[in-house]
Amino acid sequence: MTGAEGTPSFRAGIVILAGRPNVGKSSLVNRLIRYKASIVSDKPQTTRNVIRCVYNGDGFQIVFTDTPGIHLPKHALGRTIVDAAVASMNDANLVCYIVEAGDRSIGPEDRQIIECLRKSSTPVILVVNKCDAVKGKNFVENARGVYGEALGPAGAVAVSARTGEGIDEFVSLVRKFLPEGPPFYDEDIFIDRPEKFIASEIIREKVLRLTHEEVPHSAAVEIEEYKSPDEYPERTVLFIRATICVEREGQKRIIIGDKGSRLKEIGRLARLEIESLTGHRVFLDLWVKVRADWRRSESDLKRLGIKEQSP
Repeated sequence: MTGAEGTPSFRAGIVILAGRPNVGKSSLVNRLIRYKASIVSDKPQTTRNVIRCVYNGDGFQIVFTDTPGIHLPKHALGRTIVDAAVASMNDANLVCYIVEAGDRSIGPEDRQIIECLRKSSTPVILVVNKCDAVKGKNFVENARGVYGEALGPAGAVAVSARTGEGIDEFVSLVRKFLPEGPPFYDEDIFIDRPEKFIASEIIREKVLRLTHEEVPHSAAVEIEEYKSPDEYPERTVLFIRATICVEREGQKRIIIGDKGSRLKEIGRLARLEIESLTGHRVFLDLWVKVRADWRRSESDLKRLGIKEQSP
């Protein structure tokens, strides 16, 4: 399609990645933009913030929004995560509803999401992820059999966020739903969050990885100081002072570990990854602090950047 003067028209749109926790939304967005925009772990509700990532193609731009997984909330943190996910669906051109290739029935959390989607006029496509982990070929047909009647998708595609299988087909399908219009972001922008935010998420990912089930989601990371050579040319090292907040003394002891061993490993792994992403040598000053019941506190959620401040 071309514009009024015969020039090729540009298409741009907001596309939501929705789905129950741990179906691979963050992995898919990282695969799409070839950058670690969202942290990944095997624990549900890993993503807490709505993150917008930019995919630039030939004549089009897709702003993928990685939403926190909708789940049945148990506290203020849970309600904040769900509210952010639901609100993001109402301001989009398309919703990509992500399920797993091995799904055989609709669970309670899926029903909750589908109920939200049915209240919206935004078109939905079904994205069947993790097709590399399940034997067979009829992933789309099987998923339509499970979700088709309840969801009524406008299209469907099978992908693997891990291997990249089906990604080109996925992008081609999404492109069909983009309206004509100018790009939202410049070509050199691929995430709407600053480096400081990404650094805090990388640290939190290492906490999730190294504490296993002992400190599942009671940890948050607050960046107290972030001084980069990009902003301070006289510096040769990116200095980060960060605090890992937990709810109980026992959790603090777990994160610190025997003679500080676990905290040192969290810091080492985070530092290496932040160095790889930023291109700067990093000095990471890492602390652990108890902030009792922070997940139930509206003020703490705002302080930690999980809940947006009111204007």
